[in-house]
Amino acid sequence: MDVLEAAFAEAYRRDAEGVWHAPGRVNLIGEHTDYNDGLVLPFALPRGVGVAAARRDDGVLELKSLQAADQGVTVDLGQSRGPGTIRTWAAYPFGVAELLRPLGIGGASLLFDSDLPQGAGLSSSAALECATAVALCELYGVEPDRRELARLAQRAENEYAGVPCGIMDQSASLLCTEGHALLLDCRTGLSSQVPLDLPGKDLTLLLIDTRARHALGDGDYGRRRAECERAATLLGVPALRDVQDLGAALSRLDDPVLRRRVQHVVTENHRVEATAGLLRAGAEQELGGLLTASHLSLRDQYEISWPEADLALEAALRAGARGGRMVGGGFGGSVIVLTATGRAGAVRDAITAAYRERGLAEPGFLEAIPSAGARRISMDGGLPG
Repeated sequence: MDVLEAAFAEAYRRDAEGVWHAPGRVNLIGEHTDYNDGLVLPFALPRGVGVAAARRDDGVLELKSLQAADQGVTVDLGQSRGPGTIRTWAAYPFGVAELLRPLGIGGASLLFDSDLPQGAGLSSSAALECATAVALCELYGVEPDRRELARLAQRAENEYAGVPCGIMDQSASLLCTEGHALLLDCRTGLSSQVPLDLPGKDLTLLLIDTRARHALGDGDYGRRRAECERAATLLGVPALRDVQDLGAALSRLDDPVLRRRVQHVVTENHRVEATAGLLRAGAEQELGGLLTASHLSLRDQYEISWPEADLALEAALRAGARGGRMVGGGFGGSVIVLTATGRAGAVRDAITAAYRERGLAEPGFLEAIPSAGARRISMDGGLPG
């Protein structure tokens, strides 16, 4: 029996009907462009959120997590009051269940487990939502389009958890395929799979957990989004994705903060297109400069980097890495570094030494490998349909 299935049986005194997994993600490039209707290029990680689940016939939703110190949440879906009903971690899966009810989803018992570090910028919240979504849909024999399911999971995070995120994280968790990055147009929802075979080019993408934690719900993320919306209004465009002439746009904005935000978003969209072009041309060796340019823009124009991220990248570049950047919402989380595989050990050692010299907690390292999206990972449990 799977470890999570065994834990489910202990927690709920009955057997699970299946186990599902939704991955976290790394965004290769395209940061803070998603809620500006722009382009992003994420890929799924091997790590993520697992959920063991079984149906209930009384309309009650039970939510427990092996990572949560609380006893979980039990709520009658028919009697719930919508957003604001739950204010803990359980708001994410609860929101998904609520929004799926019109499709015929009913009560269920769910037990979650995660090997994603929270606050590391790897989208643990979207993985939680998407694991819930695929589990509930399969339990009840519902088969929505995965792009629509991503929109629903995004709504759950926006409305029930109060985080004004874009569509990237949920799309990555649901749509990514092994060995590829997902080129996603966040306005249209159209996407394509772009080959990402770094080992084939003797390259390694290191994921560095800087150990600096930041929650997107504390206001910084929302302020950046509001600044972009204000700039778009002043420029008379639906979103910053629609800015065609950057120089002309900057000249029309008096606020230097808004000018910096616009400059980042517009140039970051160009970097996404350039990166996808390099990958399709098999020119992965040339990615480093674009990654570093993205980091500098996030640090100087969007002003969301943090000291541990800057230190990690500086140490990596001194040790011979090709490039890298912070990932995620900012103010804490993770960094990706592209390096020749033969130098990966030296790069790791250099970053660790730099942290030690500053008296910082030792960073965590993981090789970022493009992996499959959300899916069932246990044997069939005799589900409907």
